[in-house]
Amino acid sequence: MMGRYLLRRLGQTLLAVWLLTSVVFLISRRHADQALGLALPDSSEQLSHRASAAQMRASRATLRHRLGLGLPVFYVSRAAGGAWAWHGTRNQYHRWLRGLGHGNLGTSFRTGEPVTQRLAQALALTLPVTGLAAVLATLAALLLAQRLAAGPRWAAAVRAALVALHAVPLFVLALGLLLLFANPEVLDWFPVNELDQLAQGSPMARWAGSLPQLLLPVAALLLAALPELTLQLEAALTHELTRPYIATARAKGASTRAVIRHHALRNALLPTLGQVAELLPALVAGAVAVEVVFALPGMGRLLAEAAATRDYPVLVGGVLLLGTARLLALLLADLSYSWADPRIRWQA
Repeated sequence: MMGRYLLRRLGQTLLAVWLLTSVVFLISRRHADQALGLALPDSSEQLSHRASAAQMRASRATLRHRLGLGLPVFYVSRAAGGAWAWHGTRNQYHRWLRGLGHGNLGTSFRTGEPVTQRLAQALALTLPVTGLAAVLATLAALLLAQRLAAGPRWAAAVRAALVALHAVPLFVLALGLLLLFANPEVLDWFPVNELDQLAQGSPMARWAGSLPQLLLPVAALLLAALPELTLQLEAALTHELTRPYIATARAKGASTRAVIRHHALRNALLPTLGQVAELLPALVAGAVAVEVVFALPGMGRLLAEAAATRDYPVLVGGVLLLGTARLLALLLADLSYSWADPRIRWQA
């Protein structure tokens, strides 16, 4: 039963990722000519060298051929007269789909590098940063929510601070940390210069000397994720503490902390597991703002620059990765529900 359910959900996940990425790919190809204009040398520079219009057209044609943009976009297309034409497998979408099956996401319009290589270089920085922030946020939320549910005197003040923090956009939060803790005019505690050099060298060499520069980005992502996780879990714990089985545990002489930790926590985790499972994909998406603020050469900054320069192959590859991560997170949440509540049964 469980195996059939997993296969069905995995099939649905792959289908959803394929549909999402295909739609983004087909939409991007409608604006390929504009992207080519940005990939070619600046027109003013060409005119200053008295480049003829014929040379410009030749350069554009050469670039279109190199990137495979001379082929029809899809299997079928509609001609100007209204008639539909069948192109078979000789089209851009089939070529992209076949490359995707071999792990090839195409070539960047901007740099001419393989998209897979550019995404791998960016993820080498983004995944450790977001992964560390996700782990720290989850552990901090678990500890803080249990303390708040115990009803200390400072609980109301901490809840108000969490609500206020939750209302601050991630971009503003990252910019505030930058201006406060990496500003010679205020507190110059953390270095944030020359972060582009983190993309150079081996992974161990990058991380050996980059921890001080990455503390503020990790802190920004941590502070952005902490309020929602904590408030959700604390509300669930508070609700569980009103249940009859909690009164039974208290009658046996268990302390409030023991009751929360050994009895209420597991039941309260059920509505929070979905948030935890989606935390890493959400932080990877939120890394766009953080990496732009701190000039980190990661996934977020790569996608922001690709959007600005209309580097559509990189954008499609980024959507594929983020969409896959988000949908797999939902599948992981379903698996976590059965662990937290054995009463949940798998249905094929």
